[in-house]
Amino acid sequence: MSKRNWPASFAHPRFWPAWLAIGAMRVGAWLPWRLKLALGRGLGLLAWRVVPRRRHIVDTNLQLCFPELGERERERLVRETFKANGIGILETATGWCRDPRHLRHRVTYKGRHHLEHAYAQGKGVLVVGIHFSTLDLGGALHSLYFPSDVVYRPHNNPLFDRFMTRSRSRIFGEAIDRHDLRGVVRRIKAGHIVWYSPDQDFGRDVSVFAPLFGVEAATIRLTAKITRMTGAPVVPLMFHRNPDDRTYTIECHPALENFPSKDEVSDATQVNAFIERAIRKHPEQYMWLHRRFKTRPEGEPDPYGRAPGGAVDTSAHGR
Repeated sequence: MSKRNWPASFAHPRFWPAWLAIGAMRVGAWLPWRLKLALGRGLGLLAWRVVPRRRHIVDTNLQLCFPELGERERERLVRETFKANGIGILETATGWCRDPRHLRHRVTYKGRHHLEHAYAQGKGVLVVGIHFSTLDLGGALHSLYFPSDVVYRPHNNPLFDRFMTRSRSRIFGEAIDRHDLRGVVRRIKAGHIVWYSPDQDFGRDVSVFAPLFGVEAATIRLTAKITRMTGAPVVPLMFHRNPDDRTYTIECHPALENFPSKDEVSDATQVNAFIERAIRKHPEQYMWLHRRFKTRPEGEPDPYGRAPGGAVDTSAHGR
C-alpha cells in the first residue's frame, strides 16, 4: 500500500500494530543488558523457526558466498545470523530511544585518524558503512566521535517512518532520503560527513555487476557518482559487536585510493572488496535476510528460486 492510501489519522486501527512496535522498542531500549541479549536471541530463534522464507534467503546467500562450508556449518551460521539480527532489534531500539553516551564505555574506536585526515581536507566525507545487524546502534555510537548525516530508506508505514526519522534526526545532523541525491551532495559540499551504505541490490537500472564473494552482484553506481560530484574522500567503516557480547568496535580504514576511476566496474569492485572483508570478520552479524543477489546478469537464473511452501519469493520487502 502506498503512503497516500494510508488513513489520515495515526489513531486509526491500521496503525495500532506500529504503535505496539514503537512501544515495545521504547521499553526494550531500557531493559538490562543481559535481558536484551537473551530476548534478542529468543526473537531471532523464533523467526528462524516460523519464517521459512527468510531462512531460505539466508541459506541461499551463505551457499553463494561460503561454498566451502559444509551443510552443518552453514546451518549453524544460519541460526547464528538469526540470533544476531534478533539482538540487532534491541540494539536498534537502544540506538533510537536512548542517549548513546551511556554506552560510550563499551566502544573501542580504531583508525580514528583516517577519518580525521579525510575530514581535514575540507571537502566533506562520504563514509561507507555496511548493513550489519548493529547498524543503527553503530551510527548512534559513531556520532559521539564525529557529527554525521545519514542516508536512509523510508519505511513503508508512515507512522513508523516518522518514529524512525525523528529518532535518527536526534542522533545525526540530518537524515536524508536515499532518493535525495541533491540533499546528499549539498551536505557533503557544505563540509559534512555523510554515512551511506551501498551494499544492497537496488536493481539493474542503477547498478553495474561486480564480484562479491566471487559472485556477480548488482552494485549501485552512486558511490562513485557522489564522489565525482563532490570531490569528497570515501572512508570505509566497520562496526561490530565483539565476541563478549558486551562491547563494540568501530574501525575506520584509509580513504579509498584512486577512487573514482574511469571504470564503473572497477570502482564497484573496490567497494565490494571492502564490504567482503568486513563481512568475513563477523559473518553472522550481516543482514543476510536481504536478497543481495536477486538481480542477475542476462541469462542467469534467480538463485533464490522457490521459497519453502512453493511460492516464488518476489516480495519487495525481501530485498
